[in-house]
Amino acid sequence: MTEIRRIGGRIGAEITGADPNAVPYDELNGLLLEHKALVFRDAGLDEDGQIRFASRFGDLTRAHPTLPPVDDRPDILPVDAEEGIRSNHWHTDVTFIRTPPAVSTLRALVVPPYGGNTLIANAAAAYRDLPEPLREFADRLWAVHSNAHDYILPRGDGDAADSYRRTFTSKRYKTAHPVVRVHPETGERGLFIGGFAERIVDLSAGESRDILRILQSYVTRPENLLRVVWNPGDVVVFDNRVTQHYAPDDYGDLPRVLHRVTVAGDVPAGVTGERSRIVEGDDAAHYTPAA
Repeated sequence: MTEIRRIGGRIGAEITGADPNAVPYDELNGLLLEHKALVFRDAGLDEDGQIRFASRFGDLTRAHPTLPPVDDRPDILPVDAEEGIRSNHWHTDVTFIRTPPAVSTLRALVVPPYGGNTLIANAAAAYRDLPEPLREFADRLWAVHSNAHDYILPRGDGDAADSYRRTFTSKRYKTAHPVVRVHPETGERGLFIGGFAERIVDLSAGESRDILRILQSYVTRPENLLRVVWNPGDVVVFDNRVTQHYAPDDYGDLPRVLHRVTVAGDVPAGVTGERSRIVEGDDAAHYTPAA
């Protein structure tokens, strides 16, 4: 029997007893737009099933603009702690390109006996929390996102971390996005920042850090967060257009392996309708059909 249960006051629903590929699309998409993140417990999906599930939301991207995929599966990114991939920075996936993914899916293969959770934040609720003068200020701001910014600073100085950093930045991308993005389906406004946002357009580095720190503090308020405690076989899908996520590095050297598949997204638009623009690099056509 299928059960749908809210698991956060502002974000998240848990679904049990359902094959993610059997839920009617309109219902599935409606739940995602409402809750921002859905947790399917013991989903029973293999690699092909995860690909089918993600494809229900639209055309898929490749695994990543610079990182290698799972062998022979060009659409699947391995998120493997032993390979130096520890996403312990708040971020929205791949915002350094002009057309970031619309939806991200994660499937748990190996999880540690403690720690290794994933936190997901509701960036639309964060925008609504802003005092009115700060909302009006944020509406006018643009930020440059880069794949060579804070997100790729590794844990430790090991060979795996250094190799990961070099691969991640093997091609440089910079894109100017609106700090406040209008969701293309719901019309909600959300703070579109996170770990790839390195500076505010037309402001100094110091001014940018201070403003981004203030805005980011609203995203990561406890009331805006969902904590996903993984079990092997769980699948999580989240709306990458209006969330950020973070994987706390709190499980030592224990193995943790997830597989990520992402859905191609559109060009973000700000409150005036102006759309994101490339600052450095190209349109990442090798990565996303949205280009």
